[in-house]
Amino acid sequence: MKHDYDAHHLNLQVFAHDRGRLSGSEDLVKFKRLQEEAQGAAPGPVRFTALGELRSDGGQAEQVWLVLEAEVALPQICQRCLGSVNVPVRVSREFRFVATEEQAEAEDEEADEDVLVLTRDFDLLELLEDELLMALPVVPKHDVCPQPVKLQAVDADFVEPEDKKPNPFAVLQQLRNKP
Repeated sequence: MKHDYDAHHLNLQVFAHDRGRLSGSEDLVKFKRLQEEAQGAAPGPVRFTALGELRSDGGQAEQVWLVLEAEVALPQICQRCLGSVNVPVRVSREFRFVATEEQAEAEDEEADEDVLVLTRDFDLLELLEDELLMALPVVPKHDVCPQPVKLQAVDADFVEPEDKKPNPFAVLQQLRNKP
């Protein structure tokens, strides 16, 4: 049976049971925190794909899993040349869902995947935004800056003083050389 899934109100149990697939492209305006990172530049759309699965874990009941992939090209300020750079941000993550917060905390430390609490009204786009924010580079920069990087700053008002103090050892040398 074909379902129309709502990314803001996703019933994960049903989504995983149906082996649901949700793909889309959202405007960055819908992601307030991610949009702040774009620093006012015109970014591209956020593209994503989410797959729901039920996986068996060694004889236990089937567990709900979510496979999430997303990408966006986010305008940033290059920290080397201070010009604009489009940083491609990609995320590919798997999440396993458990019944309680205590269980999620206990299992998350030792699990390779992220462990989250299963809810009937899950906001997939909020999780997507969190993951993209964590994937942002700490120091965005071009691979090769388009303009040569200035390594020196000169102040036009600065004038080198003309009267240099004499070297005190030169004065001593003159005294020494006197007959």
